[in-house]
Amino acid sequence: MAFAFPDGLAPEAYPLAWLVGRWSGAGVIKYPDIPETAFVQDVTFDHDGGPYLRYESTIRLPADDDESEPTVWSTETGYWRVAPEPFEGIGEGQTSLEVLLADPAGRVSVYLGVIGNGRVDLGSDFIARTGTGADITASKRMYGLVEGSLLWAWELAAFGKPLQNYASAELDRVTE
Repeated sequence: MAFAFPDGLAPEAYPLAWLVGRWSGAGVIKYPDIPETAFVQDVTFDHDGGPYLRYESTIRLPADDDESEPTVWSTETGYWRVAPEPFEGIGEGQTSLEVLLADPAGRVSVYLGVIGNGRVDLGSDFIARTGTGADITASKRMYGLVEGSLLWAWELAAFGKPLQNYASAELDRVTE
């Protein structure tokens, strides 16, 4: 099936077009002092015609029993946009990317990176937190389109620990 740009997508956002849609799937969280825990995730990339994508993610931990609802572990909202000017040293077929993410636990993160050839690589440029927000000092994320699925991995440096794996998941596109 041929790829079609989403209706009304701004030309500046064309390198991001393959992300547009709803994605859902499962993954795992594991970090020092956090036992390995399975989760389910829903992600939406959408647009309103502006030169960016809106992003929303919710990670839920499975219910303990059949009568309980899954517990929300984290949510994020934000914006993904192609940088107005290319970053120095990007590779052929890559486009510079800026991502702004916020979560209700008191953190805002700015990522810089590249998108191209079905892959996104992001590194934190700036992380701000409220007085009660988690002590996260650095973060990296990778997203890839593999055989129609969106795979991602997230590394964190937090709570005095060095940058290391935190979470990963495999998401499938949700069709209406």
